[in-house]
Amino acid sequence: MATSVDEFKEKAFRVGSVFTPGSPINERDLFAGRLDQLSKIIDAVSQKGYHVVLYGERGVGKTSLANVLASFLRDQTPNVLLPRVNCDASDTFHSMWLKAFKDVFVTNSKASPGFNSHAVTEAKSLADAMGEKIGPDDVRRVLAQLSAGALVIFVFDEFDRVQNGTARTLMSDAIKALSDFGVSATIMLVGVADSVDALVVEHRSIERALVQIPMPRMTEEEIRLIIRNGLARLEMSIISDAETQLVRFSQGLPYITHLLCLHTARAALARRSDEIDGNDVREGIQAALHQWQQSIITAYYEATKSQQPGNIYREVLLACAFAQVDDLGYFSAAALRQPLNEITGRSYDIPNFARHLKELSQSGRGEMLQRVGAARKLRYRFKSPLMRPFIIMKGVTDGLVTPEQVTELSDG
Repeated sequence: MATSVDEFKEKAFRVGSVFTPGSPINERDLFAGRLDQLSKIIDAVSQKGYHVVLYGERGVGKTSLANVLASFLRDQTPNVLLPRVNCDASDTFHSMWLKAFKDVFVTNSKASPGFNSHAVTEAKSLADAMGEKIGPDDVRRVLAQLSAGALVIFVFDEFDRVQNGTARTLMSDAIKALSDFGVSATIMLVGVADSVDALVVEHRSIERALVQIPMPRMTEEEIRLIIRNGLARLEMSIISDAETQLVRFSQGLPYITHLLCLHTARAALARRSDEIDGNDVREGIQAALHQWQQSIITAYYEATKSQQPGNIYREVLLACAFAQVDDLGYFSAAALRQPLNEITGRSYDIPNFARHLKELSQSGRGEMLQRVGAARKLRYRFKSPLMRPFIIMKGVTDGLVTPEQVTELSDG
């Protein structure tokens, strides 16, 4: 039976609740991949004395994993207490735990006055019972009581935003106290960082109590799962080549996958089709570029503007986006040769674009790249992981590369 116009409109509205670039995943059925990280977290929280640090680039899905963690843990035990706090730059140790305890309620029963009295149950936030200054030992006592009747995990997301050094030190002290006293409760710190050193102060003193879990970019198969799970919910499909293009454009970042799928699905539904094809992907890219962070759009403009005819700033930047990287996202100048030659159809060597790399690492050209190392051993990476997919998609819309070339260049 043919799908009516109203059904296409209704489905186009529902796309925004399935593919959600504006917010992390909250629903287990739409969550994809990350089985290794989930397994390590579940293993850690099931053992007394262990705590978790989950770290990685921005946009790789750390918060989404934290959001669905309770659902997976309830497969093991029905009683799970998992408050989650979003940290901010103004937070102290006290304010972080006060926010966490506001989401924990305790019930008390007392008899009502009168001859026909009956029990009245009151529910109060645990924060109401805390003093004016919460310290590590207060946290230890409260979590010891809570863990007597439930599996307890307190998640502190965006912990990298906490600027108060004392707050970070006290959090380490709290982890040490919980571990030393054998409290069956877990603290989980989540943040943007290359290593635990950048996230946890004095972590050497609590290293035996920390399960350190790096969150890498998603594999291509995990990105495919996001696409397929979401389209299955919408009762839509996608041709193979279009799916491959979405995977390659995503660059392992689930945020980008959701952004592209949102707009490509709507493009297909706008032409009253339940199947996404290559044209929908191209329309989706164009729409996605308009929704990108303004800071990245501005930085790209600053990086590529030039009064000199025949300049190759756009091409060099695009080659950087295709360069082979190490585990921390860094690439060498030599890694630009092959993609730059493919993009321009000309032969370039390092002296032809070394100046461009230097300038792209400076504020005058948007400071798109970070540069580390000494002369002849310089390495570069994008300041934001979201720059790479933006540059690739901009390269497609500007005609510097075709979607087919994106696939070829991504294969290296």
